Amino acid sequence: MTPLRSVCVFCGSRPGGRPAYADEARALGALIAAEGWRLVYGAGDVGLMGEVARSAQGAGARTLGVIPTHLMAREQGRRDLTTLVITEDMHERKKVMFMNSDAIVVLPGGAGTLDEFFEVLTWRQIGLHRKPIYLLNTGGYWTPLVKLMDHVIDEGFAENPIRSYSILVDSIETLSSLLRDALK
Repeated sequence: MTPLRSVCVFCGSRPGGRPAYADEARALGALIAAEGWRLVYGAGDVGLMGEVARSAQGAGARTLGVIPTHLMAREQGRRDLTTLVITEDMHERKKVMFMNSDAIVVLPGGAGTLDEFFEVLTWRQIGLHRKPIYLLNTGGYWTPLVKLMDHVIDEGFAENPIRSYSILVDSIETLSSLLRDALK
């Protein structure tokens, strides 16, 4: 029996300023469902979080939502998920999401999304995991982040391997192929 594979999605609790962000969030949700994977995400029904979840759920995917108590109202925490975990704080949220996933996909988002990305990137850097981390670069959104990471390396604050710990992906099609290979 093949184990259930899970994709953790970190993304904005806002929709952002371009329709392409929501389009790709919905496409990712549909992909997760079509492949029979489980969506692991922040349990909110707002912004890109809501888009990816509604798309995945609507196409039949299993869902695991993880949300801290203090964000239930603000992020309109969904209660109709396959599994809902309510945590005490943000750190516990990230840990539960990470521990219940096989791969991480980072969609556009703000400070919270950056926090989530850098936490799993740091865990990878210090050898706590080898899970793949994908940055979906919708409309070049993550290009400045990659340049910042290069700057950090150039200035001697990180070693070059840190760049290989996350993969910049420019399309859902490429992401789909990479996830299929990673989740075999």
